[in-house]
Amino acid sequence: MPAARTPVGATGTQTVTISFAGFNRAWAAWIGDRLERRGMRVVFQRWDPPVQTPLEENLRDLMLAPGRILVLLSDWYFQLGPRSHAEWNRALRDVVAAEPDRFAAVSITTSPLPAATAVFAAADLTNVGADEAERRLLARLDLPAEPVAPAGGRPGPRYPADTPEVWGGVPRRNTRFTGRESLLNSAYHALQDAGPGAGVVTLHGMSGVGKTQLAAEYVYRFGSEYDVVWWVSAEKRVTYRQKLAELAPALGLSTGAEYGERLRAVRDALRRGEPYQRWLLVLDGADEPEHIWDLVPTGPGHVLITSRNPEWSEHNSNLLEVRVYDREESVAFIRRRAPRLTHTEADQLAAALEDLPLLLDQTAGWLNDSDMSVDEYIELLEGGIDQDVVKVSADFPLAFQTAWSILLNKLRETVPESVDLLRLCTFFAPGSVPVRLLREMPSGTMPESLSGLMNDPLLWNRAIAQLRQYSVVRLESHESLADEASASGESLYLHRMVHQIVRKDMPERDAAEFVEVVRRALAGADPGRPTDTRLWPRYAEITPHLKYADALASEDPAVHTLVLNCLRYMYLSGEYRAGIKLGERAMAAWRTLLGETHPRIWDLSYHYANLLRAVGDYAGTEAIERAAADHLRNERGPDDLEHLRAAGGLAADLRGLGRYEEALELSQWILDAYRELLGEQDSRTLNAQNNMAMSLRLLGRYGESLELNRRTLEARRQLLRPRHNWTLYSEINYATDLRLLGRYHEAESLQAQSVRVHRLVLGRDNPQTLRAEHNLALCHYRMGERAKAEEMFTRILERAERVLGEADPLTVMFSASQCCFAREHGDIDQARDISARVVAIYSEMLGEGHPYVAGTRGNHALVLRNVGDREQAHVLVEEALGDMTRAVGENHPWTLGCAVNASALRNLVGDPEGAAELTRVTIDRAVEALGRTHPLTLSSRIAHAADLRALRDRQRADKIESEALGDLAATLGSQHVHTVSARSRNRPYWDFEPQTI
Repeated sequence: MPAARTPVGATGTQTVTISFAGFNRAWAAWIGDRLERRGMRVVFQRWDPPVQTPLEENLRDLMLAPGRILVLLSDWYFQLGPRSHAEWNRALRDVVAAEPDRFAAVSITTSPLPAATAVFAAADLTNVGADEAERRLLARLDLPAEPVAPAGGRPGPRYPADTPEVWGGVPRRNTRFTGRESLLNSAYHALQDAGPGAGVVTLHGMSGVGKTQLAAEYVYRFGSEYDVVWWVSAEKRVTYRQKLAELAPALGLSTGAEYGERLRAVRDALRRGEPYQRWLLVLDGADEPEHIWDLVPTGPGHVLITSRNPEWSEHNSNLLEVRVYDREESVAFIRRRAPRLTHTEADQLAAALEDLPLLLDQTAGWLNDSDMSVDEYIELLEGGIDQDVVKVSADFPLAFQTAWSILLNKLRETVPESVDLLRLCTFFAPGSVPVRLLREMPSGTMPESLSGLMNDPLLWNRAIAQLRQYSVVRLESHESLADEASASGESLYLHRMVHQIVRKDMPERDAAEFVEVVRRALAGADPGRPTDTRLWPRYAEITPHLKYADALASEDPAVHTLVLNCLRYMYLSGEYRAGIKLGERAMAAWRTLLGETHPRIWDLSYHYANLLRAVGDYAGTEAIERAAADHLRNERGPDDLEHLRAAGGLAADLRGLGRYEEALELSQWILDAYRELLGEQDSRTLNAQNNMAMSLRLLGRYGESLELNRRTLEARRQLLRPRHNWTLYSEINYATDLRLLGRYHEAESLQAQSVRVHRLVLGRDNPQTLRAEHNLALCHYRMGERAKAEEMFTRILERAERVLGEADPLTVMFSASQCCFAREHGDIDQARDISARVVAIYSEMLGEGHPYVAGTRGNHALVLRNVGDREQAHVLVEEALGDMTRAVGENHPWTLGCAVNASALRNLVGDPEGAAELTRVTIDRAVEALGRTHPLTLSSRIAHAADLRALRDRQRADKIESEALGDLAATLGSQHVHTVSARSRNRPYWDFEPQTI
């Protein structure tokens, strides 16, 4: 019988010291919270006694802690060291039994414990709910069990046996996790001490040091403090976006099936902290911060990142370096992994393997099952292997190469099929390997050497179990043990170091056979419709594996189609840079593999040129498309559909180069050909009609463009679906034409609705969504809603710079708008900096003589005027007017706008006669091109009245001004900002606005 207990508060002591293994930190936090609610002072004492010190001495040191000592009994508590049960029994009898009133305990494990733990008379907290566990805890400490609410109404730590409300993707806990206590504590405090939106910590270090395992242990130790824990593979931007979007249904967000809608909803919910404020997002393997940093959520929660790249420090992240184990950690880990080894042997092994956690894990695991001595193993290790056979990255320790060769031999001897499975996995990208794609393949397509493995569930599970036993792979489906059978058929996680060395250490015959299997598996997983946003998550999963399956070397037409579909997906989703890299490699590979004129080359040229054009390489794409169009026309005739497609790309290139008349002529011919061949309602005809409207708009023929875009929009709504990305694209084009014609209310109404759908379907950071938002911002600005416009201009430009880069054509277009707004309503210094940058980028991208260079140079002249540099502004605006006239003609709206600005500068430098003559001519041309009441024509009339007034011709000035004011009120409204400004006799100016092509 245990001795009579003394209540905690009976002698006035209000302190309880909780002694716990770091592994059980969540239990300690929950118990401490329950005691603190009742007025107790709680001291937390992590139990990690040095192995060199006798247990009895360690327990006596523990008794120096204040108050009663509450021990959390678990197998981890007794394994630290590790120590034998005999050592523990002896120490407990000598120390604890002699001082029973100082100790109390609770048991949080069902594993067998040393027999002498009976002296604790522990309360059993296993397999019970939170309320019963609390009752038993309090009873053991002789405390009243009445419920007590947390102080301040804040929720305390979650009961450790309960998972957070939302929990996904987290790896199973590594029950052999060892050490890293200071790193775990540093990460915890860095996140807790960060302000709202700044809670980001990156665990960085070389491969194999255990960054992922450290992050997983953090989740299990501190996860009870969160309502949402979501683990995301972040090795590739496309995969990260897909996995983050999958959080939407788990959060209970009301979204449709579209990928972009879910991604937007998740980021917004995390930012607002609704429905959960306490969230933890883990980004595993984020080695390319420049690709995903803009997608890292902000808000009241925390983000934990694992990465080999320390550049995360440049993106508002707190860096914690993860090094190899220190020697004591290595020894403790080895002895836990291989109990048969002595402390000395573990120390020898750790030194030989350079304390690298991954290598220690794999080697100790199989060494424990082997009868080989440590000395024999080290001798084998020091013997080395043929470096011509195994070549790995320079950041891998040399010992890893030899150790891995030994482990492979062990796998071959036990379950040889596990080696085949492992080798198959290396033809997927490292990290998450979707092995379910292999099992979904028709049985007849599998080589005989692999068909048994794929078709026999027992053999499959045995192979995976063997790989897991030696920590070669881990399961990626983690939710419960009941899922294990299905999980083994879903995905595995393969470390980069293992991936590379297995791939290199493979016979050529096996490699050739296995790579074909993976290529067929990827091709079989192709959804076939890259234009469907609902299928983008599937392409996001497939695309990273193309490189490792060497898909570009395949002669299989199905694999060729997969590559082309992935390129199309990358173009539509805005993954331009990655798409260009893939396209460039594909062009080189396929020209060698298939020949310069193979039909697939023209398919590839089309997709590759789209990606290059998206980043502004119009000269490069013109060369590609012209070569394709010329060849196809000569070989197949002008009405061949592939020739028409190449010609359409060439027309886009001509638009990008500012050769608008040529583009219009070619666009008209293409549209006529499609109508004759396919009819009015074919999607390709509608695409040609869309492109024809773009050519018209760039020539300033806004009314004709509007009519074509209206017809295209109506047809796409019927033929496709209202939420199809091409339908949404037509909405942008139609709303843009409405705005350019001065029909601001109609444009704003349509564009506002379209922006909402864009965000839902494509996501906030998709380039097409950014363009939709930009047009809406311009609508707000033209209507005088400056506050709305200012907020949108700033936000859009920031996102474009993050997602696309400063020199992307869309970003430069957005910069031009931001500059014009800042010039009139913001920071003139900011406007000057942005304007100079825009002119420089366009000059380099497009060359002198391009209308965009002339137009933005004219914008820059207005900035110089505002800072008082009138002479330079006048020189620049006259230069812009001349260049624009030569580029697009004297009647183009852009030329007319430049003329309005030039007339103002002529007045300022003392040439009122030249100003009045210029505005007189401009009015006549504007009326002819745009009509008497177009906003640009009205601006010309108001400007001309000002010029006449400068010449003291007040009678004519008043007459022209009165008529113009009446037309302004009738067209835009008497209280519109332009009308009010003209009535106040503020001279109008015109902003050049670059257009998409």
